[in-house]
Amino acid sequence: MDTLDRDRLRPRGDDGDDGDATTYASPQLATAGNGADDYRTIAQDAREQRRARHVRDDSAVQALGWFSIALGAAEIAMPRAVARAAGAPLPAAIVRTFGAREIAAGVGLLTQPRPAGWMWGRVAGDALDLVALAGSLASSRAARGRVLLTMGAIAAITAADVNAARRLERRQASLPGEMRRDGSVRVERSVTINRPVEECYRRWRDVERLPEFMSHLQSVERIDDRRSRWTAKAPAGMRVEWEAEITHDAPNEWIAWRSLPGADIENAGAVRFVPSRGGTVVSVAMRYTPPLRTVGKLVGKVFGEEPEQQVREDLRRFKRLLEAGEIPTTQGQPAGRRSALFRMLAKVNPA
Repeated sequence: MDTLDRDRLRPRGDDGDDGDATTYASPQLATAGNGADDYRTIAQDAREQRRARHVRDDSAVQALGWFSIALGAAEIAMPRAVARAAGAPLPAAIVRTFGAREIAAGVGLLTQPRPAGWMWGRVAGDALDLVALAGSLASSRAARGRVLLTMGAIAAITAADVNAARRLERRQASLPGEMRRDGSVRVERSVTINRPVEECYRRWRDVERLPEFMSHLQSVERIDDRRSRWTAKAPAGMRVEWEAEITHDAPNEWIAWRSLPGADIENAGAVRFVPSRGGTVVSVAMRYTPPLRTVGKLVGKVFGEEPEQQVREDLRRFKRLLEAGEIPTTQGQPAGRRSALFRMLAKVNPA
């Protein structure tokens, strides 16, 4: 760790609460094998995340977003003039509908952190424009030359939209919580704890006590110094099990792990402990493959059992446990009447 750039491990704007981790690259990770290879891949993904953190800042995306808004405004304000310029005798109501769609797409591209879907929406809109223009060619009032010229321009814009949408999808895939092409999802979280590195490491390394602050875990059984058997809650009252092994263990610095073959949920990752202003920055980077891939991830979101949510809450509980000696709970406190939906979910997924 002498050569490790510790500042790069601090989350940006860290104020004592949890936040997105930055990068975890180090000489040890670059040369280690086995489980560290898993973590090295996650570290490389973290570098991609820095480029994707502001995906919508892409200059081409910005240009297309403003173009959509400008075109949409013109179509709404001057529908007949726009139709005449295109050479197509389209009803004003249809042109205004196209304008509203363009403005919505432009606002989405300029304001949303994951704009790929909005870009694909532009592609679909381009296709509708081409269909409408092609249909107008059958009208005797159509200026065929201008219509064909307009269709050629829209086809060129469509090609630019498709290229931008694909680029955005690739960049968004490197964001935490997004499913990658291989079906895996990466999770990265950090928290600053006002306790020494040694205490944080020692508590995390005692794997059988992890369920004390990892609420989704039912039990962790130590098999030997490196291997353990895990049982965790899953959506709809189910549970999942797997065996894991610690692949690298640098006391008071970092721990890397991976699941063994046959796991219900394949996972790998690492946790780092970095001194910071008298406390410790605890950073977790993890990759997992949800059962049934996209369907499994969606079900996890519905039932609140998704690893991204779990890691965030687990780190908060870990912080409270070490700093206060206990985790605050609402059990035994009076509460208002729960909604019917809450009671239904509680029956299928009891605590």
